[in-house]
Amino acid sequence: MVNITHKSNTLRKAIAIAMVKVSGQATIDAIVQRKVPKGDVFEFSRVAGLFAVKKTSDVIPDCHPLPVEYTAISHEIEGLHIIIRVEVHTVYKTGVEVEAMHAAAITALTLYDMLKPIDKGIEIENIRLEQKSGGKSQYKLDGAVLKCAVVVCSDSIAAGSKQDGSGKAIIQKLEQYKLETNHYDIIPDDVDQIQQKAISLKEEGFDLLIFTGGTGLSSRDVTPDVIKPLLDKEIPGIMETARVYGQERMPYAMLSRGVAGFMEQMLVITLPGSVKGVKESMDALFPAVLHVFKVKEGTSH
Repeated sequence: MVNITHKSNTLRKAIAIAMVKVSGQATIDAIVQRKVPKGDVFEFSRVAGLFAVKKTSDVIPDCHPLPVEYTAISHEIEGLHIIIRVEVHTVYKTGVEVEAMHAAAITALTLYDMLKPIDKGIEIENIRLEQKSGGKSQYKLDGAVLKCAVVVCSDSIAAGSKQDGSGKAIIQKLEQYKLETNHYDIIPDDVDQIQQKAISLKEEGFDLLIFTGGTGLSSRDVTPDVIKPLLDKEIPGIMETARVYGQERMPYAMLSRGVAGFMEQMLVITLPGSVKGVKESMDALFPAVLHVFKVKEGTSH
């Protein structure tokens, strides 16, 4: 199966539709009057669809087992057509489109099986996904043009004894969301240089500044201590989200002291110095964190 361990849980919904056509009004009348020999076709097929939702990962090889939080299956008669509607919800790392379509297919097939003794012309006409929501695609800041900066805080990298991996990892992650890094720099873990860099980039009109490094517990880890007093409006939930995400993957994430918030109009985020920590933090925060720019402008949630 595809690796989804880097994804975050979100509320995901899917609605699938299946259409069954019978050959005559007599079949519809038998359904409505509950005179089908095999029983109540709507109730039997609905139960079959509920089982299908839960068993999707057992029969579709690349589907992940997931918690099904809600399922609703309904039938509607339009002329000689029976329209099946399946809605599935989950709070998980991957969507429920296949689960909804699988349930729609099994519900339709159950109808076919129950009606074929009285109608040899019954057909399953189509099964389709009607709607889905949730996941990162829902939280993209479409068309955003942000002026972004990435600054690496590290004595050893600034001295040339080590190569930067974390800053470049941030730049690559930003590129995935079509955000260009307009400024990239490496500075030592120095209070004055960190402060001057943040103020300078704010004055140059940058929208997003991401620091990497200096969020730990050593005497030279000073990035959060420098940045926090500069913030006009701290946003605690940003780094809380990053720490929770990291903690689910390794126990030391709780030791990161990163902070985030606005310096006037510029969002500042301070991430760990390790490449792994940076990648996990970016996966945890983006693209949803970009919503702060809509909120800042007063756009409705």
